Amino acid sequence: MGKMLVVDYSRCTGCRLCEVACSLKKHGTSNASLARLRVVKWEPVCLEVPMVCQQCNSAPCMMVCPVQALEQDDTLGRIKLDEDRCIGCKFCVAACPFGAMGVDAVARRVIKCDLCDGEPACVHFCETQAIKYVDAGTVNLVRMREAAQRISELIRKYAVPESA
Repeated sequence: MGKMLVVDYSRCTGCRLCEVACSLKKHGTSNASLARLRVVKWEPVCLEVPMVCQQCNSAPCMMVCPVQALEQDDTLGRIKLDEDRCIGCKFCVAACPFGAMGVDAVARRVIKCDLCDGEPACVHFCETQAIKYVDAGTVNLVRMREAAQRISELIRKYAVPESA
């Protein structure tokens, strides 16, 4: 099992340094529109949310690609885009449920997170540690424990006492 990007939304300040770091690493320029992740602002609750590729096991982006330009890379646990094979149809962009696929409008090509080949720049430059690159097994275990705790709390809160 590989590693994955995990976002702690409560730590994000909305500084967008992760976007800058990504675009600098991938394109050598500070241009947030070229970043492989997006910081989305949700106004009703005044929340900044970094949206990152989930590197899905059954990736919708990979399934809709007519030329198989997206492939599972088990070494890093990622979906990797073969830019030479990509025809720019953007089916993958439309299929991604997380909005994690992007488009370089100038070069007219699809862009996506490739985990910076195991050294994600967004993680290294996130001063609040809102984005972390952690072992996927650890994340799943933590998520399962948190879900079990929430379910347990709901059961206790809404359980109807048995009548005698």
